[in-house]
Amino acid sequence: MRAYVLVNVHAGKVREVVAAISQLKGVKHVDACWGVPDVFAYVDTANEKTLNELVIDQIGKVEGVINTETHIAVD
Repeated sequence: MRAYVLVNVHAGKVREVVAAISQLKGVKHVDACWGVPDVFAYVDTANEKTLNELVIDQIGKVEGVINTETHIAVD
């Protein structure tokens, strides 16, 4: 299941958040961006359950993350 996860981050934490998210299983690419949101992550997981776990249980708990918004890619 491919998705784009948009991440808002506390000021001064963008580099640390990008580094942490890039290490998570299922994360294929992460970019820090100017403006809002602060970080775009492209992820690819086996199914909805693993996407849910990645976004809620892992990305959302990275220190510095304020919130996430997930957009599932469609074919």
